[in-house]
Amino acid sequence: MTGFVLAYGEDRIPYQVSYDDARKSRVAIHVNPDGSVAVDAPLGFSDESIKQAVQKRARWVVGHVREAKARYAQVRPREYVSGEQVLYLGRRYMLKVIPVEGKPASAKLRGNRLEIETVSGMEDDIKGRLRAWYSVRARDYLSRRIDALAKTLPWVDTPPPFRLLEMSRQWGSCSPSGEIIINRQLVKAPRECIDYVLIHELAHLKHHDHGPAFWNLIDTHAGDWQKAKRHLDGLVEVLLN
Repeated sequence: MTGFVLAYGEDRIPYQVSYDDARKSRVAIHVNPDGSVAVDAPLGFSDESIKQAVQKRARWVVGHVREAKARYAQVRPREYVSGEQVLYLGRRYMLKVIPVEGKPASAKLRGNRLEIETVSGMEDDIKGRLRAWYSVRARDYLSRRIDALAKTLPWVDTPPPFRLLEMSRQWGSCSPSGEIIINRQLVKAPRECIDYVLIHELAHLKHHDHGPAFWNLIDTHAGDWQKAKRHLDGLVEVLLN
């Protein structure tokens, strides 16, 4: 991975370049939720060619970096107290922290509330119990959706193995061995956004790059995926908080 700096007016924006032997002719520029910039370049591209490609899109990069940093700055850190809102499958629930003296029960949804029992009342304890609840829900829901979607995709013979992972810059990935890796936080997103990410990763079982054939596959099988992607992009800071 190589680092460069984009200069545009008074802005100086560092970016990291990764080389991809599956990419043939163009660089791909990604502005991450925290405003950092990553660039994927074909193997063998010269430093000068990469710099010129990024410079041509300097205005776009600077604009998106500013927007990302502005959104990120408005997200308040969690305190893990009663009254805070938590997200699950795109719906908002109110967190209810319940002090108990005996062994705490597992977190559970009751109507519009997510109830978490705690003995210590410490933030780390409540945070851990919330994360455990999300992990169980994510494993169950995503497993069912992968199985259901796999049945509708002609290139998928059997549902691939998948695992959950904490990721700060992407929603999912597909390993060379065919394992689907999904960001644990994705279970907070609306259902249509989740399906878009899952179909995106399942499409990598057939096409490992993001070339025209890959996007044709997405166009055919992911419906109005552009709308779902825009919705998901707009929720990034909230979902990852």
